[in-house]
Amino acid sequence: MNVLRFEDLVAQGRAAGQRVFIRADLNVPLDDAGRITEDTRIRASIPCIALALKAGAAVMVTSHLGRPTEGAFKPEDSLAPVAQRMGELMGREIPVVANWTDGVSVAPGQLVMLENCRVNP
Repeated sequence: MNVLRFEDLVAQGRAAGQRVFIRADLNVPLDDAGRITEDTRIRASIPCIALALKAGAAVMVTSHLGRPTEGAFKPEDSLAPVAQRMGELMGREIPVVANWTDGVSVAPGQLVMLENCRVNP
């Protein structure tokens, strides 16, 4: 079976200027204060995100965090701590975008974190 990988698209120059949507597993454990206690999943997602950025793509990353009620966002459901930690690891600020189902403005070379996808109705 011939599988086309994202690395192949990058090598062919097909990611440059494109919008890349990455659904990552960033469901990390948090303590009672909302601080990340273990960041392996965040660290594991960075190589692909960095590859997309280096290729000149506009990158949108989302995940779920916990088990929020669909359509009822609460601050403790936010991916903000994940975006902050990822930003620390990548050396850049990563804005968190809420209400993203109607579209997102993101430019090539820019990275945004789309808010918890399990909150969307």
